[in-house]
Amino acid sequence: MRLDKYISNSTDLSRSEAKRVIKHSLVAIDDRTISDPAQKVAPNQIVTIEGAAIRHVGNRYFMLNKPAGVVSVSKDKLHTTALQLIYEHRSETLQIAGRLDIDSTGLLLITDDGKWNHRLTSPRSDCAKLYSVGLATEIGADYAQKLAAGVQLEGEKHRCLPASMQQIDSHHLSLQIAEGKYHQVKRMFAALGNHVMSLHRTQIGSILLDTDLEPGDYRPLTPAEVASSQ
Repeated sequence: MRLDKYISNSTDLSRSEAKRVIKHSLVAIDDRTISDPAQKVAPNQIVTIEGAAIRHVGNRYFMLNKPAGVVSVSKDKLHTTALQLIYEHRSETLQIAGRLDIDSTGLLLITDDGKWNHRLTSPRSDCAKLYSVGLATEIGADYAQKLAAGVQLEGEKHRCLPASMQQIDSHHLSLQIAEGKYHQVKRMFAALGNHVMSLHRTQIGSILLDTDLEPGDYRPLTPAEVASSQ
């Protein structure tokens, strides 16, 4: 990693501020003063600023129990964003892996690892997602069959991939899908002549929403949770 980026990721200094302290000969790698911001830093090397060692924390991974009314974007002038609920160093470098609508709730994954995010959200990843769904009218007797066959969404060229459902009561079900089209769950049930009243995501891949997290709370993923999506 470039030295200026290493310092910016590891401290409160911006990239331009990091370049400034480097050019003023205040930074050393393994006790050797460095004045080139583009100097590469190896994982086993020690970087110091005015003699004080700094440490690169590596990639970060969090799960958030997203409440309703929060948007899954980095910036928004009208609504609270999911990233505004993450109180971490350099939170502006974090990104959302798999969005939820403003009125949808539940599991949201947040990271600064772009490759991990892509593996999780790529259309080719075939990463299963589990939702609790509440509908406006009763569940049709043919819903399970139609979902398994792949629902045709309005405006889409191809049908959705097969989905599976488990009925809970007359208006509630759990739904598992393996893709993430725009407003997919809502559009699927609209195509079946129904309307989604509540949508709560409980699982992405092997990662389950921690039931101890209150809406708006978050926690780091465990190493096993991170590895399950690598």
